[in-house]
Amino acid sequence: MRVVLGLLLVLLGLCGSAVQQEGFTKVGEIGEFLQTAPRDTADDSIEHKTKQNTPDIWAELRALRDTVSDVRVELYLLQRDDSDLQTRLSSSESELLVSKSRIDQLNKENADLQSRLSSSERELLVSKSRIDQLEKENAVHENRLNATESQTSGLEGEITDLQSRLNSSESELLVSKSRIDQLEKENAEKPKVAFYTALDPHSEHIGPYNTYITLKYSNVFTNVGNAYSPSTGFFTAPVKGVYYFQFTAASIKKGQVAIYVYNNNDRIMYNEESNDGSSIRYLTNSVILELIAGDEVHLVLPPNRNLYENGFNHNTFSGALLFPL
Repeated sequence: MRVVLGLLLVLLGLCGSAVQQEGFTKVGEIGEFLQTAPRDTADDSIEHKTKQNTPDIWAELRALRDTVSDVRVELYLLQRDDSDLQTRLSSSESELLVSKSRIDQLNKENADLQSRLSSSERELLVSKSRIDQLEKENAVHENRLNATESQTSGLEGEITDLQSRLNSSESELLVSKSRIDQLEKENAEKPKVAFYTALDPHSEHIGPYNTYITLKYSNVFTNVGNAYSPSTGFFTAPVKGVYYFQFTAASIKKGQVAIYVYNNNDRIMYNEESNDGSSIRYLTNSVILELIAGDEVHLVLPPNRNLYENGFNHNTFSGALLFPL
């Protein structure tokens, strides 16, 4: 009976009741019980019968005990390894939590970076578009610059030519100024002669007479050089030169209006115009004479001819020195 009980206990121990440390203790107690338990007669009888009919079971039990001892050692080692693994597992779980936290943080950072990347990509597209636009504008500006440079080159050539012409013109201007100064000096030294006169505004009807009458233009407007004498009606050339003279005569009576031009005692011009008495009739003429100093020029009204003057200066006599000789 004791043998059977021992076998059952050993089998229970082998089935895993000795997984913990106290389990190993119980197995040892069973072995000790088997060695120290008192044997009764039945047991001895059974043992005796067993020894006679079966192999040495105790030897097998001892072998089994040794195996159990080895298993206990292995279980201890496994338990120790399990404890170590448990520690490592806890550490791994802690590290896993840290890793998860880090992963969450990295995911957030990655999401932020992704958002920034998307924004940067959009900005990059805008920048590329702007760059393309600026490149096109730059190409246009470059073409315009090239055209401007070409025009500038042409203008520089023109400017150079103009500068040369300007220098030449300045030289000519200096010569002209010098010549003008000389002419002004010469002109300042030359006599200035000019006159413009009219008959007495209160004359009204002049003529007709039966003789030649020297006309005295007493209404003097201009008499530069005082070469004309209103008291005599004579113009006296102050220097040798070429002179210009002009006269105008008017008549309102029926008949003839006529004027003689005298140079000293020589008649050099005669003009005549008929009038039917219906209105004022005019005649005018001019002459250029080469005179020497002292020569005289005057106008003469022929016989049977008439003039008319009412203050509107219908009858005038004028002249000027063109240039001295």
